[in-house]
Amino acid sequence: MRLSAGMTGPRYTPLAQSLPATVPFVGPETQERQRGAPFVARLGANESVFGPSPRAVEAMQQVAGELWMYGDPENHDLRHALAAHHGVAPEHIVVGEGIDGLLGYLVRLMIGPGDAVVTSDGAYPTFNYHVAGFGGVLHTVPYRDDHEDPEALFAKAAEVDAKLVYLANPDNPMGSWHTGADIVVALDALPEGCLLVLDEAYVECAPEGTAAPVSADDPRVIRMRTFSKGYGMAGARVGYAIGAPDLIRAFNKVRNHFGMNRAAQAGALAALQDQAWLAHVQQQIVAARARIGEIAQQHGLTPLPSATNFVAIDCRRDGAFAKALLDSLVAQGIFVRMPFAAPQNRCIRVSCGEVADLDAFAAALPRALADARAG
Repeated sequence: MRLSAGMTGPRYTPLAQSLPATVPFVGPETQERQRGAPFVARLGANESVFGPSPRAVEAMQQVAGELWMYGDPENHDLRHALAAHHGVAPEHIVVGEGIDGLLGYLVRLMIGPGDAVVTSDGAYPTFNYHVAGFGGVLHTVPYRDDHEDPEALFAKAAEVDAKLVYLANPDNPMGSWHTGADIVVALDALPEGCLLVLDEAYVECAPEGTAAPVSADDPRVIRMRTFSKGYGMAGARVGYAIGAPDLIRAFNKVRNHFGMNRAAQAGALAALQDQAWLAHVQQQIVAARARIGEIAQQHGLTPLPSATNFVAIDCRRDGAFAKALLDSLVAQGIFVRMPFAAPQNRCIRVSCGEVADLDAFAAALPRALADARAG
């Protein structure tokens, strides 16, 4: 049907009109549709192929018949269990649709057109996507030795009067990390009135002492956690934040109070109560990281130290070479990703997988290297 004379389409805001029609990530399902075949090994999205706790699966199955009801808008049981787990009060906890959802709510609370925000060049892009969506102005600093640089981030925040600084520890896409004690020391340089968004999505995969020992009442910091990585529930979309009660209460002004589905709430609660399964997965991650490192070294590549459930592999050339290597792996049915900013884009990023997944990666890598070198 054609619009008749005088009819108009939706009247978008000037901000919406200025934004590109894009998404932070192209999902593996999209790539499978494009290539006309499923992936042999799904090693690009940093999901846990080791899966969720069997208790979590059972809990979600048990509530399947109750899905005619909305989830509890207060996330009461999960919030109280998380508070007990972390030794804080329930007033310190907000639950949301993954860290991505919580980042969106936080940016909506804090950032308006022209407000300054600081992040690392090449850090997790979904945060940047939210900032752009609310008209914020991003200022970036480079990585230092393949690590995010807290000192440089906080100095830039002071320079531009930033309202938010984003720092992931451990880091995605490099897998690098700082000790929690070092983060606390660096906080002394965080400028007044600036909030540190400390993304600890991978902290369950990291060495002891990586989590920052910051008081939940510290108004300078909000810590983001997730059930998507170590707990293996990426598809359920359950994240939470730990912060000062005033800030946590502010989320109630903007969050989708029925955003959490009932099965995800039940599954996350059961997963939290099964720390033995988490310990099992942590052992699997350590073994998989070692195997990925061995495969890389066998082919003259350099695996970088990792505190996450993936390994960044230095291809020892430039970004064009790494992209050619990635393209060949994808063409062979091995889904991997790579950092997008130089010089980190000299790497590819391979998620931890089962033995069969990593065998497939090992089998495809020689041809991928040959293709990249020929290109």
